[in-house]
Formats: sequence, C-alpha cells, structure tokens
Amino acid sequence: MRYMMIFKASEESEAGALPSEESLTAMGLVMAEMAEKGVLLAGDGLLPSSMGFRLGFDDDKQRRVVDGPFTETKELIAGFCLIEVASREEAIEWGWRCVAADGRTDGELEIRPVPTAEFFGDNYTSEARDRNEETFQKAAENLQKSNT
Repeated sequence: MRYMMIFKASEESEAGALPSEESLTAMGLVMAEMAEKGVLLAGDGLLPSSMGFRLGFDDDKQRRVVDGPFTETKELIAGFCLIEVASREEAIEWGWRCVAADGRTDGELEIRPVPTAEFFGDNYTSEARDRNEETFQKAAENLQKSNT
C-alpha cells in the first residue's frame, strides 16, 4: 500500500531556518535506506509558505491568488515522502525513523494512505487507466530531465 508521510511545518521551518547538518545527514541516511529497500517512491522538503501562494475563489466566485505567508503553522507542510510498504505497521515504523532523523520532539508527522486503481472500482475505466499510466510515465521522464 502507498502512503504519504506529511511532515508538518514548525515555527523554525516557516521562518526559513535551515535544518542542521546532523538532521540533513540523518534524514538522508533514512531516505537512502528507504530507496535501497524499494520503499521510497518520492519525497522532498518545501520552502516556507512566505514563498508560496494559494489559488482560490472570492465571494463573487472570481479567481484569486493569495500570497503567503500563511498563519496556521500547524496546518502547513514542510515536506513529504511517498512510500510503498506492505502494511500500516511498516508505514508507522518508517515514520518513526523519519521523525527520529529529523531530531524534533515536537510537532507531528501525518501519514495517509494513497488509493490504488482498485479503490475507484468501475469508475476507473481502462481508458482512464491507460491515460493515467501514460501521464505518470511522462511525469517520471520530466522529473528525470529536471534532475540532470
């Protein structure tokens, strides 16, 4: 089963504080182990919300762009990992390892299941499956290009 681990923002991350060398090294080692074991599918950190923006609609249903920063730090995301594991328990084990590597004893790590094609039943037609597969194959190629 696939899970997304959502690393919540902190006052420090929202202030733009960089992780320590020790934290970067420890997290890098856990991520490398997850990749080596075939668990890690994707992952990255995010810059503070002051550098981001949100798209939405106003009361008149007009499109709008709202620049950060956003005030509810505990609701913001500082990073994520997408993993594929055999069980919820394994996702929890990897989650605790990431929390330990991050070196924080406050905050929280949210872990949520990601649905597979079977979740959508008959609504997920063979045409939609084929299009989705092509789309994400192209996305993987795009990611490969952007990393070179």
